[in-house]
Amino acid sequence: MSVPQHPSTTTRTDRRALLRASGLAGLAVVGTVAATGTAQAASQEDTAYVDTVAALRTSKGVRDGAVVIVAGYHEAGDGGGMAVRWDAASKAAHNGGTVIAPAKTTTRGRWHQLHTGVVDFRTFGHFDAETPADAALDAMVGDPDVHRVEAHTDLLFTKRHLWHRSRIELDFHGHRMLTKGIEANTHDNPFGAVLAFRGTPTDTTHTHKLGAAMPDLSDLFEVGDSGEFEVGQWWAVEVDALSGKYEKEIQRLVQVTDVVDGTRIRVNYQIGWDLAAGRTLTWTRVEPVDGAHVRNLVFEGAGDDELTGSHPVSYEYAVDCDVSGIEATGTFWPVVMRRWCTFFRTEQCSLANPKSVTYGGAGYLTQQIYCLYGHVEDCHTSNARHLNDFTASAYCYVTNCHGDGDDQGPFVTHGQFEHDLVYTGNSGLMTFANSGAAWGGAAKRITVRRHACSWFVARVKVTDLTLEDVTVIGKPSLDGSGMLWVNADGIQIRGCTASGPLIVSQASSRSKRPNVIADSSFSFASGAEITKADVTAPLTLRGVTLTGIGSAVFNGTGPLTLDGCTLTGAADAAPASYAHRELTFQGGELSDTGVKLTGAKDQRLRADGLRLGGGTKDDALLTRAGGADRTVTWELTGVTSEAAGAKTAHLLVTEGGNRYRATGCTFTGGRLDLRAAAFAGSGSHLLHTGCVEDGVERAALPDEGARVAHTAGTVRY
Repeated sequence: MSVPQHPSTTTRTDRRALLRASGLAGLAVVGTVAATGTAQAASQEDTAYVDTVAALRTSKGVRDGAVVIVAGYHEAGDGGGMAVRWDAASKAAHNGGTVIAPAKTTTRGRWHQLHTGVVDFRTFGHFDAETPADAALDAMVGDPDVHRVEAHTDLLFTKRHLWHRSRIELDFHGHRMLTKGIEANTHDNPFGAVLAFRGTPTDTTHTHKLGAAMPDLSDLFEVGDSGEFEVGQWWAVEVDALSGKYEKEIQRLVQVTDVVDGTRIRVNYQIGWDLAAGRTLTWTRVEPVDGAHVRNLVFEGAGDDELTGSHPVSYEYAVDCDVSGIEATGTFWPVVMRRWCTFFRTEQCSLANPKSVTYGGAGYLTQQIYCLYGHVEDCHTSNARHLNDFTASAYCYVTNCHGDGDDQGPFVTHGQFEHDLVYTGNSGLMTFANSGAAWGGAAKRITVRRHACSWFVARVKVTDLTLEDVTVIGKPSLDGSGMLWVNADGIQIRGCTASGPLIVSQASSRSKRPNVIADSSFSFASGAEITKADVTAPLTLRGVTLTGIGSAVFNGTGPLTLDGCTLTGAADAAPASYAHRELTFQGGELSDTGVKLTGAKDQRLRADGLRLGGGTKDDALLTRAGGADRTVTWELTGVTSEAAGAKTAHLLVTEGGNRYRATGCTFTGGRLDLRAAAFAGSGSHLLHTGCVEDGVERAALPDEGARVAHTAGTVRY
């Protein structure tokens, strides 16, 4: 045999040094070697070795079961060293790494790499990004005895790999993956990644129409015949569309946790939407990929479009598959693409300067479709489209992620019935449920904490949105930035600020909790619309500061309460106008602004302990407009009003029906202008009592009578 043998003078120290140089230190090797032409057993002190794989392949007369240390792949000590064992009966295909055939290939007889499940690209002869490493990658991932693949150099890949196996980890140890010359992708295929894992949907399906309504947060599913289900199985379940093709509340990969009885099962998911009786659920049994992870990769994309572009990772029908430490540039489709995935983490990943931010679905760091129980953490994007996109996903977290060059919106949901999402400690433009009515345009129970951005919009059917310590600061480069726009359907905002307008509209009415904006501050340009005309639900602002509301309009019609709020306008601007049918001020202060009631129907103004001061362009602090064919009820208690000058009216009421009561109020300077015509109707009345008028001109008040009293009990000086 031509495999050389250590002379008897070789020391144990020398052999250990060789093992260290070969990267095989600590591996116990026992083998048989032969002297020239004759097989014989190795002594305890001597181990057969060769310098290179080429030398190994020319070895002759090897005894079955012989073990040899290869000191390096191309040369001794180059990092490609390994231990191999001769299997005289093996017919395995030569792959140059885990299976090595003699140079003159024979039908039988192969060297098999000895490993503990961890294999290195260097043992396949790959030390740089000059030669494609695709065949080596497929050989390692395709070997069920391999559970971890390691790269210790930059590598080149020109194929798009698709695997269906589980329990594998690919760790590139921070080295580059190049994809120059990669094969073409297929049309509109974000799953054509270099590293793609896909579970297998089986031919087993089950369809059942609900005989009873299924309430929100139910994990108990009516299936008709539960005999087709077993605990531990994974199923892809989806409900029929409300309308069209995409408007589905449930599309999830779930596991059966209990067969409750003959007609019902329990799964590891609590639904987020009420389902009416008669809705149809379709179940498809899936054999998911489980525990396939990708780590520590510097990815350099190639190509410029959906066919030539490249991206590193995708998962479909996958469970417990994590990605960490990917640093990507120049990708086309999302760096990490997921669909039908449950239980996953994407962390410490980044994307800079993708090839496109305008092509649909391109330029993302990560997108999750039909996903559950995910956590995206410590990620970053620069000049990308989206850092994170949830589509028809639920019970996920995004933590400490940041996007700069963020005009396209780092944080989005598609609006395909996402629910129970939490964002904490992130920065970057944020929009929810923004893709259109075809997908439902709905989301619910989303919480955002300690977020900073230039634009926040959740204006469509986003229910039970909670914002805490959100800061929105506009920037000159983005028109419309600075705004915070929300849907009045269970909205709760606490401790937030926006340099641009607060806008409240209403596109849905599912929530049972109140709409409350508290302890927050917002700024406006003159004439801003603060509540849209479609707001019919009650809305409360508590401890809120609104700055720059000169000529602002509150066009909603539902009850509006301002509790302890500070509103500041401008003396040369009109007072803010309100169309809400009930407007309540509980304490608070209005400075250089007032209240102009402009509703199309009857309105009621309640002001208790409110302070008003300054002036407005209309020379009125409390007034009405919009026609005489409606009745306004004025209920003023403990109001303090200081006019900016003699022309400023504390109250200017000239038309329509009015039911006026002011008690315990103090008016300083200015005038009271309550015209007789405004109290002439049979339903009108005026009671002005227990008040103090300090230097106030009574420009107009109706004569006292059965329905008018304004002298007794009032102090005037």
